Amino acid sequence: MNSTRVQKFDYIIIGAGPAGMAAAITARAHGLSVLVLDEQPSAGGQIFRNIETLEATRNSEFIKLGKEYEFGSSLVRQFKKSGADYFPDRSVWQIDNNLQIHHVSTSASKSNSANSSHCQAKRLLLAVGAMERPMPLPGWTIPGVMPCTAADVLYKSSGFIPDGEVVLAGSGPLLLLIGCRLLDVGVHVSAFLDTSMNGALLKALPLLPKALRSHKYLIRGLSLLWKIRKAGIPFYSGIQNIEALGSSKLEKVRIRKSGKSFDVKADLLLLHNGVVPNVQITRNLGCEHRWYDVQRYWEPIVDDWGNTSVDHVSIAGDCGRVAGAAISEVSGHLAALETVCQLGIISQTERDKLSRTHRIELAKHQHVRPFLDKLFQPAKKWLIPEDEKTLACRCEEVNVSEIRETVRMGIKDPDRLKSMTRCGMGYCQARMCGLTVSEIIAEENKVSPEEIGYFRVRSPIRPVTLGQVAEID
Repeated sequence: MNSTRVQKFDYIIIGAGPAGMAAAITARAHGLSVLVLDEQPSAGGQIFRNIETLEATRNSEFIKLGKEYEFGSSLVRQFKKSGADYFPDRSVWQIDNNLQIHHVSTSASKSNSANSSHCQAKRLLLAVGAMERPMPLPGWTIPGVMPCTAADVLYKSSGFIPDGEVVLAGSGPLLLLIGCRLLDVGVHVSAFLDTSMNGALLKALPLLPKALRSHKYLIRGLSLLWKIRKAGIPFYSGIQNIEALGSSKLEKVRIRKSGKSFDVKADLLLLHNGVVPNVQITRNLGCEHRWYDVQRYWEPIVDDWGNTSVDHVSIAGDCGRVAGAAISEVSGHLAALETVCQLGIISQTERDKLSRTHRIELAKHQHVRPFLDKLFQPAKKWLIPEDEKTLACRCEEVNVSEIRETVRMGIKDPDRLKSMTRCGMGYCQARMCGLTVSEIIAEENKVSPEEIGYFRVRSPIRPVTLGQVAEID
């Protein structure tokens, strides 16, 4: 083994998206030693992926990404000037009870840092963002079917633009945004399949008056929808079923609507059923979670400053509750101010005074969230595939029928089900199937997923080789 000196920091932040960068900026402004660990090769998170390269070139891709990228550029520049230590291409695989953090390089060719290392934090901030909710449906493993955010990542990272016939299916603001972005770069979108819950607008209307205080979000959403409609894209709502068909690759999408089925030719099917907090690390650390029924996901329990139930561990951004880049940035500043206060650098009175502007900004963006969450509440039929031959766990190739049969044997605990079916044991460590499994178990037992719980998340949080572990003393 290599002998490695443990690097110690006042504040270690995992994630270099809007929340993580904002927290680093505020913490450094108060003199804390800060380390930011991030899996991506450059700062910005998923929302501002590859922003430094795109800004440097100032090419058409940067312009087409919209004004939000201008905001992201400013944030990245401030972060880089803050003096925080920043390790990109780092994957955290274990966090000890004393906040010793083990991380490995995500790039074997990386030469400016050791492949495996560990560091020590006085305070830890998790700003790991959200992940796209899987949308399991018949044929979703066929080549040519992918999450819509994957297309967004490819575009931002390499300028890749899909060709052929593209079908968009799902629900949520992000699907509208990416759909419009595809139109801007000349992609032929042959159909838009809206899977929003029937009657969702009526259910959300009581929340509209408050949402109007954040009217810019509503105007933006309506403009995206209008752009898709104006483009003449066939727009289908009230969808009963979607099936991807093809032998070696996607050839067409079969749609059932009003009891009738019809096919749409497709070379690429992009799916989206909302985003959910990334809770792998918070579950690994033993943080308390609660079930958010409106959006059907688990979220860590935090106070107004982002503090979790675990001492010295806090959260900022979408890994707490999905709310977007603007709220994530503000939550990062607030979490950092709380940490500065906890370390005795400022008093609670000073903390509260410095946070006033951030609190006002936070409220400005939060007014619309309950309305959007209700409007885009995921329909149950898209959470659990009706076709029981559909794979729920892609890694271990476990279908819905196998899960149901196991549950009917009296298995109610996700971890027991894992041991019997291998569901959740694959490379993704249940990131792709976890929510689906909980939903199926809950349905079979006629209870809420809150009663069922979730898979126990053990270390390593991310896959790691024995060779990488051996490098750490």
